[in-house]
Amino acid sequence: MATKYTYFFILFASLIGPLLLSFDRKVAFYKKWKYLFPAMLLPAAFYIVWDIYFTAHAVWQFNPSFITGIKIVNLPVEEVLFFFIVPYCCMFIYECVRCYFPSLKDGRAASLLLKIIGVLLFVTGSIFFNRLYTGYTFVLTGIAIAVLFLFREYFIKFHVTAFFISFLISLLPFLIVNGFLTAIPVVIYNDQENLGVRIYTIPFEDVFYGMLMLLMNVAIYERIKSGNSKMAK
Repeated sequence: MATKYTYFFILFASLIGPLLLSFDRKVAFYKKWKYLFPAMLLPAAFYIVWDIYFTAHAVWQFNPSFITGIKIVNLPVEEVLFFFIVPYCCMFIYECVRCYFPSLKDGRAASLLLKIIGVLLFVTGSIFFNRLYTGYTFVLTGIAIAVLFLFREYFIKFHVTAFFISFLISLLPFLIVNGFLTAIPVVIYNDQENLGVRIYTIPFEDVFYGMLMLLMNVAIYERIKSGNSKMAK
């Protein structure tokens, strides 16, 4: 019976460190919760709908031996929590980067690199769109990057360099969590719907699945925070 809580345990282990460190005096992440929690709602809803669709189309499935069996539509409740817990942890890393490196410059090179990644992802996703995980993940990430730059005045506070650094740092724990989920396995991927390229047991697409998640959360978070700052003035 204890194995039924495997997914819950992985999520708890992921959250406990960032949650406790949120009360660190220097970062004081808890003071940003009023911006963070509203910012997390739209990305979480987006990913939950996406996940429901992919689960229904057998892009992936969940091993009943390692989940409680409580479901929202066709998703384990643990999977729904994933889209709040993982972004929380990643956003904690983002705030640490902003706090410890306040003078970090947002150069043109970072923006150019993100644009190139966006174009490459969109093109690659379009070519492999018959593979649902590859196609949707790459194309949607490419579109999100394009929206960020096309409406740059709306996302003026989005710090591309800080985003990249945060993404690279958060990639390690993100892949560790996904490594456990795919190695046990809690989540079983259908390789007909991805490129079949793995990082250990993790589909390569997970890297950009995580990138899109962080990008959406950071963009909305900074927009809400800057909007509140203007109102305060």
